[in-house]
Amino acid sequence: MSDNESSKRRPLKNVRPEGFQPKVWLIWAAIFALAIAVVAIPSGRTAAPVKLNIQQVIDLAEKEGIKSGVIKADSAGGPFYTTITGELKTPAKNDDGVESSRFSAAGRVTDESIARLQATHIFKEPAAETMLTGLLTSLIPFVLILGVLYFLFLRQIRAAGRGALNFGKSRAKLLTRDRDKITFKEVAGCDEAKEEVAEVVEFLKDPKKFQKMGGRIPKGVLMVGPPGTGKTLLAKAVAGEADVPFFSISGSDFVEMFVGVGASRVRDMFEQGRKNAPCIVFIDEIDAVGRQRGAGLGGGNDEREQTLNSLLVEMDGFDTTEGVIIIAATNRPDVLDSALLRPGRFDRQIFIDLPDMIGREQILRVHAKRINMADDVDLAEIGRATSGLSGADLANLLNEGALLAARRNKKKVERIDIEDAREKVLFGRERRRMMDDEEKRMTAYHEAGHALIGVLIDDEKNQLHKVTILPRGRALGMAMYLPKREVLSLYKRNILNRIAMGLGGRIAEEIAFADVSNGASSDIQMVTKLARHMVCDWGMSELGPIAYGDTHDTVFLGREISRSENFSQATAQKIDGEVRRIVDEQYARATALLNEHRAALNAVAEALLLHETIEGKHVEEIVKFGSIQTPVVHSLPPVIADKSSKVEADRKEESKDLPATDSAPSPTPA
Repeated sequence: MSDNESSKRRPLKNVRPEGFQPKVWLIWAAIFALAIAVVAIPSGRTAAPVKLNIQQVIDLAEKEGIKSGVIKADSAGGPFYTTITGELKTPAKNDDGVESSRFSAAGRVTDESIARLQATHIFKEPAAETMLTGLLTSLIPFVLILGVLYFLFLRQIRAAGRGALNFGKSRAKLLTRDRDKITFKEVAGCDEAKEEVAEVVEFLKDPKKFQKMGGRIPKGVLMVGPPGTGKTLLAKAVAGEADVPFFSISGSDFVEMFVGVGASRVRDMFEQGRKNAPCIVFIDEIDAVGRQRGAGLGGGNDEREQTLNSLLVEMDGFDTTEGVIIIAATNRPDVLDSALLRPGRFDRQIFIDLPDMIGREQILRVHAKRINMADDVDLAEIGRATSGLSGADLANLLNEGALLAARRNKKKVERIDIEDAREKVLFGRERRRMMDDEEKRMTAYHEAGHALIGVLIDDEKNQLHKVTILPRGRALGMAMYLPKREVLSLYKRNILNRIAMGLGGRIAEEIAFADVSNGASSDIQMVTKLARHMVCDWGMSELGPIAYGDTHDTVFLGREISRSENFSQATAQKIDGEVRRIVDEQYARATALLNEHRAALNAVAEALLLHETIEGKHVEEIVKFGSIQTPVVHSLPPVIADKSSKVEADRKEESKDLPATDSAPSPTPA
């Protein structure tokens, strides 16, 4: 049997199961014993016993004046020396003048006196105490106290800090093959990345095939991509396909409050990997520990740098024949140290981008297997209408659709549920907010200006989807655009169209009311940013294809902190002039279009005031025919009848915030 086969059959141990541990019983037993001991000890200060002589004790005993007593031989006083203690039936005064029911007597006692005392059947002699009994009696209270202190304090401190000796241990979690196994079938939308990691899987399955040819497998694979694109899922799929142990750890788990812990954990993690070879060690968010050394302001020792140095040493000392492969994931490769990315450490970088239209459809089909879908749901159409969404966003979209269908008391997720969920994910949920007529009318004209410019320009990249004056997110109204096809690059005309559409709302307010509101603040910021990118970054102005200014995204890495802009003051004035020229030209363009179609602007605004939400096709009909031709569909959520009027009222109140399913045509404005 080969080493590879034996490693596959070797059982894997997962993390220690959580549950009620046996030590908890010991803790409660110690607490119970301590409580009994406290209760058994008499509380308070008792009076001193009454001192008597032996003859007085004999007389009281024969007269039945003693309740109980104990006769105990005391060898310390000499032969026949005896101590008698007990309790009187009638309390007497002791030497302090305080009444006490206890008494004590000591002295030499003859056999005749002992016989007289025993004849009263009041006194008894204690059992002889051995050395072992005395030792146990004195040690048991101390053992109980020490045990309680150990379990209640020391064990808790060790559990909170993972133990003083366990600080340097790796926190990598070992995933079991049966419960957590993921294969390439469950990963969609990144076919190119799967082809690249397939070589790693083949090496883990048969490493001798590459060693015979003299080939060297990459020591490390760095997965780079935006959040939610499936980097961690792809790493798990590699381990599932290769059927090898998979250790998972986050970059932040290395750094601790104690100096040197991170480096120790790195060494321990690699040691675990060597013991379980062939295996995969996955480090998620490696930028938390692999950030560029010597970065930031100020000096002093940096724990992250020590951890990174240890990681670099361990990866450089790794032998590829050991069968241990490091896979790391990050969405910030620009902040990683260059020594970490050199060949011999992370030899291969796999870029996992946002999925395209076909990839989105594949991802939707993977997640739709767990959802009860209706027949009218077209996943291909959803994939075309969700450009720019990651795999995590698509999974969230289907989940929101399922939750929405459940709230509407449906048995299957229908198309209208998915569409409403898409609008909720992309644009935010509708919110009913009280607005007076003037505010509502201002919002209607503002959104009508955006929508009308979008229809009149007819941009080949984007298409008007819906216009609403119902608040979504932080906006009072919204003109929603969806891409007509995959948008990979933007031309100059597309950017100018976006600037014109962004200015349409403010221009419509000015035309209709001869005044403007602060509702266009986000539009103005977007327009200014686009115009400045055109001038400074994209070379789409009369200043030519020259980049002006450096981006300062990595200012905390210590780069270019003391350096000023790389252009003169005169050039800065030219840049400002070009930005203003671009915005002014598109402002004049949009103003001319809205003035030319003033009747259409009024019609769209009135339709929004009447229906609150209309579709893009309705705006196109107003431009072509002067009014809406197709019915505006208003959907109402189903309400289940209930005998209780309160429940019915609560359902009606809740239904106001829900998108609806039952369609009923509404009259269109003339």
